[in-house]
This record gives sequence, C-alpha cells and structure tokens, in this order.
Amino acid sequence: MFLIVIIALIVLIAFIFIYYFNKFATLSNRIDNSLSQIDVQLRKRGDLVPNLMETVKGYAKHEKKIITEVTNARKALVSAGTLPERMKAGSQFTICFKIYF
Repeated sequence: MFLIVIIALIVLIAFIFIYYFNKFATLSNRIDNSLSQIDVQLRKRGDLVPNLMETVKGYAKHEKKIITEVTNARKALVSAGTLPERMKAGSQFTICFKIYF
C-alpha cells in the first residue's frame, strides 16, 4: 500500500511538472509573439517617417509661396500712394486671401 501511494505521488508530481512546463512554454511563445508584433508595428511606423517628411517638405514649399505672396500683397497695399494704386493693391490682397485662406 505504501508503495502505491509513493508511485501515485511521483506520477502526480510528474503530471504537475509536465503541465506547468507546457504552460510556461506556451506563455513564453506568446511573449515572443507579442514582442515580434511590437517590432513589426515599430518598423511600419519607421517606414512611414520618410513619406511624412516628404509631405511636410512639400507643404513647407507651398506655405513659403503663400507667405511670400501675402507679404508682397500687403507691402503693395501699405506702400500704395494714390487711390487707384490702393484699390489695385487692395483687390490683389483680397484675391490673395480668397485663394489661400
């Protein structure tokens, strides 16, 4: 009887060991999978940065053009001396604002 109890305990301990070993292996695989998914997402984000930089550069050129035109129109409006010059500069300034803003 004592021998059966000892064998049953050894078998029980072996099953518990196998169960927890498999559980730890599964959890380790899940962790590795999660970390690889994070790496994939970070790589995707990194690949998008050059596209974003090109977009920003293109928009900066557009903004520079807008600021230059608005500044020139304002300068013409402020420096206009006669009424016809002011009217012409004012209409250019208004057109510039309607186009860009």
